[in-house]
Amino acid sequence: MKRLLAAGAAFAAAALPAFADHEGRTRPADHAPIGVMADHRHKQGEVMVSFRYMRMNMEGSRVGTSPISPETIATTVPNIFFGTPGQPPTLRVVPTRMPMDMYMGGVMYGLTDRVTLMAMGMYVEREMDHITFAGGMGTDVLGEFTTNSSGFGDTTVGAIVGLDDGSSPDFEANLSLSLSIPTGSITETDQVLAPNGMTPTLRLPYPMQLGSGTFDLKPGATVRRHFGDISLGGQLMGVIRLEDNDEGYNFGNKGEASVWAAYEAAPWVSFSGRLRGETLGRIDGIDPMIVAPVQTANPDFQGGEQLEALIGVNLLGTSGVLRGHRLAVEAGFPLVRDLNGPQLESDRTITVGWQKAF
Repeated sequence: MKRLLAAGAAFAAAALPAFADHEGRTRPADHAPIGVMADHRHKQGEVMVSFRYMRMNMEGSRVGTSPISPETIATTVPNIFFGTPGQPPTLRVVPTRMPMDMYMGGVMYGLTDRVTLMAMGMYVEREMDHITFAGGMGTDVLGEFTTNSSGFGDTTVGAIVGLDDGSSPDFEANLSLSLSIPTGSITETDQVLAPNGMTPTLRLPYPMQLGSGTFDLKPGATVRRHFGDISLGGQLMGVIRLEDNDEGYNFGNKGEASVWAAYEAAPWVSFSGRLRGETLGRIDGIDPMIVAPVQTANPDFQGGEQLEALIGVNLLGTSGVLRGHRLAVEAGFPLVRDLNGPQLESDRTITVGWQKAF
């Protein structure tokens, strides 16, 4: 939470009056780094289409700020389902790695110069590797297995409203409000390797589901300004769960703060650095069909706080067939992870995106 407050202070500082120059010129840093959503608005009648690919990799587990080994988890962390038939006293199945790929398509439309409508859908692919320890105690490994889930995720629709009058191309301040619609499945299943050697097909734990199952509000505020070839920006975003889903739980509320700086090395390229802080609550409720001796099945072992550093490049086509096309890349790595664990920890992320306004 302290990191979010610090990021919020930096966001407020970015809202000071801007110097006006480069009037009328489209610039590579007119858009935030590609990993930032709902950051800008469009002129009346303008349409922008976009596509983003994001890969996130998680590897190894952490409790609070400290790493923890699979052997320690398997022998010391209690299984909340112990007492249910077939459930051992400790977590005998331990995830070791989880890559996730997201393919996101979006469209924005300038309803007026101050109001932009937006919509985004996504396709998600998740994979999780596990170690299964034999029986109810000890560190003998029975085997390894991988679960997979893929399909359409949740859909977001909303609007961005400008707080400035648009008279300066070097300053923009916006409020945004979106609604996440639960179009992603929360009943995905796959075959697992149990500690008793059986291989049942079970409902997958929470991180492997494709959506939230709930309608979620996503309020936000973004500020960007230019100082010559330097631009500064900040954004605050939230996710507010409006209800429990049909399986009896919600993923917990989320807060996020980003601050970034970008340098335009040429009219067609800018380089950026960004800090992103996140706080995510534990899962509220429980799905009665998710019962397994694995940390990802425990609603309390979800969420926490993270601080991430990211570097990026924005490219802008300025002539010929590439004029107006934007291509951007941003890569991130964790600085601080304080997790409600044991929980898989984030390792690295990369986002690649294309945007074009008409």
